[in-house]
Amino acid sequence: MYRFMLEQGHQTYAELHAWSIHRREDFWQALVRFCDVRFSKQADSVLTQHGDMTTAQWYSGGELNFAEHLLRHSGSRAALIFCGEEGARREMSFDALRVEVARAAAGLRAAGVTRGDRVGAFLPNCPEAVVAMLAAASMGAIWSSCSPDFGINGVVDRFGQIEPKVLICADGYFYGGKRFDSLEAVRGVLKSIPSIRQTVIVPFSAELPALTGLDNALSWSQFTSKDEPLQFESLPFDHPLYIMYSSGTTGVPKCIVHGAGGTLLQHLKEQALHCDVNEQDRLFYFTTCGWMMWNWLASGLASGATLMLFDGTPFHEDGRILWRMAEEEKITIFGTSAKYIAAQEKAGIRPGDEFDLSSIRTVLSTGSPLAPASFDYVYRDIADNVQLSSIAGGTDIISCFAAGNPLLPVRRGELQCLALGMAVAIFDDDGNAVVNQNGELVCTQAFPSMPVCFWNDPDNARYHAAYFERFPGVWAHGDYAELTDEHAMIIHGRSDAVLNPGGVRIGTSEIYRQVEKLDEVVESIAIGQSWGDDVRVVLFVILRDGLELTDELSARIRSVIRSNTTPRHVPAKIIKVPEIPRTISGKIVELAVRSVVHGEPVKNTDALANPDALQYFRDIPELERD
Repeated sequence: MYRFMLEQGHQTYAELHAWSIHRREDFWQALVRFCDVRFSKQADSVLTQHGDMTTAQWYSGGELNFAEHLLRHSGSRAALIFCGEEGARREMSFDALRVEVARAAAGLRAAGVTRGDRVGAFLPNCPEAVVAMLAAASMGAIWSSCSPDFGINGVVDRFGQIEPKVLICADGYFYGGKRFDSLEAVRGVLKSIPSIRQTVIVPFSAELPALTGLDNALSWSQFTSKDEPLQFESLPFDHPLYIMYSSGTTGVPKCIVHGAGGTLLQHLKEQALHCDVNEQDRLFYFTTCGWMMWNWLASGLASGATLMLFDGTPFHEDGRILWRMAEEEKITIFGTSAKYIAAQEKAGIRPGDEFDLSSIRTVLSTGSPLAPASFDYVYRDIADNVQLSSIAGGTDIISCFAAGNPLLPVRRGELQCLALGMAVAIFDDDGNAVVNQNGELVCTQAFPSMPVCFWNDPDNARYHAAYFERFPGVWAHGDYAELTDEHAMIIHGRSDAVLNPGGVRIGTSEIYRQVEKLDEVVESIAIGQSWGDDVRVVLFVILRDGLELTDELSARIRSVIRSNTTPRHVPAKIIKVPEIPRTISGKIVELAVRSVVHGEPVKNTDALANPDALQYFRDIPELERD
């Protein structure tokens, strides 16, 4: 970051960011040069825009190949290191990765896959997933993946819309010390999606999985049995690379199409500059193939990093398995979720005392806002000399609006900076930009990783409705946030889950940060319940095993909220529940709980990892008493 900043003639990050916004074309071209992005055909222009940001076109006429950039490093150094919760470990060098990608591409060609065809993956976070993705990208096929804990309906809701020609899946997976079979779900998927011509089975949980009842199925070894030269198709900058999905908790998931060039530029910017990723790094992010952080992690190959892949539960081996892996594998960048960090503290785990974590220089956190107390935990109990980067963006942009920065201080509870090239602002209800005030996170200028389109949305009506209806011509991201005088950001939760008692808007994370300071509370979820002519705040809590929600504990919960926020934040009702519903990627779902409490249907429970948890919120007696 420092070298890039000086090369552009700037002395501070604030100057650099301002330049990246006001001189967008110069900035992105400078990034292309700095990160050695290679176009097989040069673009006619960096940016053409006729009207507002929805008309923007990046690098029109330019051609490149995404996979070629991720495979530009060579040698015997490890490109991929896989660790499974059951003890498996595999390593693949950069040279071996190229060979495996070439074989997988030959397998796709033999299956009739050509440019623009979709390849679906129903896989654990294993090396074969990275290999198959790169093979698809090398030839211009479009990659889309789900993790194996998705049910049949969850997979069909996604892949059924995009009609893949090939489905790559595993025979099973491990989680929490148990083996789970995937082939029964695969059979159900094949019955529901007639477009699938070829099924490929990766032997993940058994050496020789049974392929009975699977028409046109090949084992991974059969699929990759042909040695052919690796070829890279020259493709338009905005050629579809990935199809990703919205959470699907309010209906069938939206199919978000991301382009190759925009994804490459954004990930290089975030990794090479904001995270300082280089060839000496071992880059880890705890993720599944169903979360955009898997796609982000894969891009680390372009900077020459070794990717650390883990599959299983992060709470295996008494919750210490990831720290053990960090020590043994000398991980340098450790990425996880805010909920994982909070859960580690609640469990009383002090990784810095138990493991040698001296290799770690950066801790990344996303998925939900990282509470100030979690900043304290990281520096007290993990390592006192790391860069802690709470980052925020999403599947919609396959990147970040706010990111880390090796040049800036870390302030507890804050995201360090706005990402380069991202014209982020906070709007009040009238569309005015505000500072030190809560509001809607927006982006006022086009950026390269805006979705190419939504699948099956020919007039872009659903795409525009998703982001541009609230403030015409301005991207409204759906986060409720605040910008500080130092250009840092504080995220207060999803704007569609904002509470509104007495007309005062409250972000749910403002409440969670206070409640989860109490040792008795493991986790919480807050909703606004319609009550008379107003809305009242209802807080549901999970308590430590064996504890009851006494009047004294309820009073302490209310007291800590009132003392650290405002009287408006204090819940009218506090109710103990045994479980909180969450998406498969681990995010709690306030909207689904709110719908159940109000007797409204939840449209797509298949998007939830634990849909049965919603039953606890139906007909709760305490909510029916005045």
